Amino acid sequence: MLSAHEVTTLHDQLTERWHIDSSNEARPTVNEWLQHVARQHRANFDLWHIEDEARTPGVTHAELADVKRRVDTTNQLRNDLAEDLDRMLLEWLASRQLPNQEAPLHSESPGLIIDRLSILALKIYHTGEEAQRRDAPAGHAERNLSRLAILEEQRADLAQCLDVLWRDTLAGTRRFKLYRQLKMYNDPTLNPAIYRKSADDDTTA
Repeated sequence: MLSAHEVTTLHDQLTERWHIDSSNEARPTVNEWLQHVARQHRANFDLWHIEDEARTPGVTHAELADVKRRVDTTNQLRNDLAEDLDRMLLEWLASRQLPNQEAPLHSESPGLIIDRLSILALKIYHTGEEAQRRDAPAGHAERNLSRLAILEEQRADLAQCLDVLWRDTLAGTRRFKLYRQLKMYNDPTLNPAIYRKSADDDTTA
C-alpha cells in the first residue's frame, strides 16, 4: 500500500503541474491512498505560497492580517490531512492484525514523514528554479545547485526511512501510532487571544 517512491514521484508531478496552473485540482486516479497523499501535498503547496504573500514588499498591515488567518487555517488543514494518512494506514493494518502492539514504537508516523517529504518536494522545486534564474547575481546558480544536492540527499534518506518503517511494521518488528497535533490557535475556546477579546467585547457591549 505504501511506497515512498510513489509518494515522492506524485509530489514532484503535482508540484510542477500546480505551478503551471494553480487552479488545476486534478487528482490521481490510481487509488484512494494516493488521492489523500495529493490532498495533503496541496495543503502544503497552498501554505507555501500564502506565506510568500506575507514577504511581498509593500504589503499592508491589513493584508498581513488576512495572510496570517489563511496561514492558520491552511496549516490546520495540512495537519488534519497528515493525521488522515496515518488513520488510513492504521485501518488497513488493523484488518491484518497489525501493528504488533508488542513491537518497539517508532517516534514518527508515516503521515508525518510524508508531510516532511511534501515540504522537501516544494523546496527542491523552488531551489531548482533559483538555480536556473537568468537575472540572478554571480554565484547564485552555483550556490543553489549545491543546496539542491543537499535537499535531494535529504529526501532520499527520508524516503528510505519511510520504506523501512513500513516494511518493519508489516513484519511486526516496529509499530507507530496516530499522533494528534491538537492545534490550539484555531479553537476559540482554547486561544486566550480570542476568548479574552470576546469577553472584553461582551463587557463593553
